[in-house]
Amino acid sequence: MKRIKRINRTLSNQTNKNYYIRKISQRIDRDDGEIEESTENRQRRWRDQAWRRKRKMEFSHETDDEGKRLSNRKLTPSERELSGRREKEKTNGEDRAHDGFHQGHQHARIASIGSGPVILFLHGFPDLWYSWRHQLLSFADLGYRAIAPDLRGYGDSDSPPSHESYTLPHIVGDLVGLLDSLGVDQVFLVGHDWGAIIAWWMCKIRPDRVKALVNMSVEFHPRNPSVKTVDAFKALFGEDYYICRFQEPGDIEEDFALVDMKKLVNGFFTSHNTRPPCIPKSVFKYLPDPPALPAWFTEQDVCFYADKFSQKGFTGGLNYYRAMNLSWELTAPWDGLQIKVPVKYITGDLDPTYHIPGTKEYIHDGGLKKHVPFLQEVVVMEGVGHFLQQEKPKEITDHIYGFFKKF
Repeated sequence: MKRIKRINRTLSNQTNKNYYIRKISQRIDRDDGEIEESTENRQRRWRDQAWRRKRKMEFSHETDDEGKRLSNRKLTPSERELSGRREKEKTNGEDRAHDGFHQGHQHARIASIGSGPVILFLHGFPDLWYSWRHQLLSFADLGYRAIAPDLRGYGDSDSPPSHESYTLPHIVGDLVGLLDSLGVDQVFLVGHDWGAIIAWWMCKIRPDRVKALVNMSVEFHPRNPSVKTVDAFKALFGEDYYICRFQEPGDIEEDFALVDMKKLVNGFFTSHNTRPPCIPKSVFKYLPDPPALPAWFTEQDVCFYADKFSQKGFTGGLNYYRAMNLSWELTAPWDGLQIKVPVKYITGDLDPTYHIPGTKEYIHDGGLKKHVPFLQEVVVMEGVGHFLQQEKPKEITDHIYGFFKKF
């Protein structure tokens, strides 16, 4: 109660409240078209007003208007399995193995399979729904409905051109709209990399929509009101740090274009380099050949990602980084609020994010628990890199299931 009173005092200035509501609404409406505010919950606290939106949704499948596949690439085993189960679900009167939805003027693609309590999986950069291919099938077998979208800017989902359309309010709004369109009140939430950042903020802003959270690779850090996000990384690691190099539109895209797409995908997903990921301007001109593919990441997996990113490019995903400082501005109203949903956190000991100076101490010595008071478990997987849900799919599934079955 004392914390609530303190927050209310801090945010008591009506001018500031209206300013932030207006700023957030303008950012969302500029890209998504007109969005009608709900009148059902006028008494909710003002922070949630930015998220109460009625959105028109409709579903479509992963084909073009003529019903043909969108690519000549051969299906991976996981895609074939999902496709086969889709046909089975259609036979049983269910049709939700690959769907999409429209939110305002935005179209998003989702992979969905199974029935039961809903688990929503959120991918990171540079990734797609496909990152969760193993978990989708496993949790469908375990009695859940598993859903993994291509987030805004990725894969077969729409990509607004401006980075201003990729703030945390936009993406959390997308997820709330998705749940509303599916008629789902609450979900179990799983996030990785950027998906973890989005999941943290989903829990902070709309905890009423989340039963429990398993987050991977990126721990929660509260917003620093004194330093913008990109400026903080620049001060810590310099101009060549990947987040800083991603800021200038078109710059890093030109560098990526110098490298064969399959080689680039291999390097992204299979590296176990724990040093801070810095990208000097000339690095892609002399990029060595990556090592042989590990057993967990096949040539078909490489082709899936290479095909999608060759079609779509990386700009949509990079725009999340380019919107970091804008997100820093728009999320100011939530300063001081803790994340109060049950949480399990997992990372790999070869994940470079785990080796950022001060991270281990923050996770293990009480810093993370201070801001995430319902944190129940922390798991550090030995010998595992950044893309742990792909590298150790069975172990990750077991960790997630062991946690969610408590609720």
